[in-house]
Amino acid sequence: MKNLLFKNWHWLRYFRLALALMLFMQAYETGQWFYILFGLFFLAQALFNLGCGPAGCDVDYKDKKQR
Repeated sequence: MKNLLFKNWHWLRYFRLALALMLFMQAYETGQWFYILFGLFFLAQALFNLGCGPAGCDVDYKDKKQR
């Protein structure tokens, strides 16, 4: 778990973290608390490295015969 949280940080993880923090600030400043849900979503993606990585979300379309 420690390795998951503290290793392999790339620009997209930093971007998601910054987006989550901006959404938390927006929720606090405007009083529209549903922004916290979106902030929690991006915070979980940043902390646990979920979602598409820096290489993208490629789908392997190779035939089973070619493997």
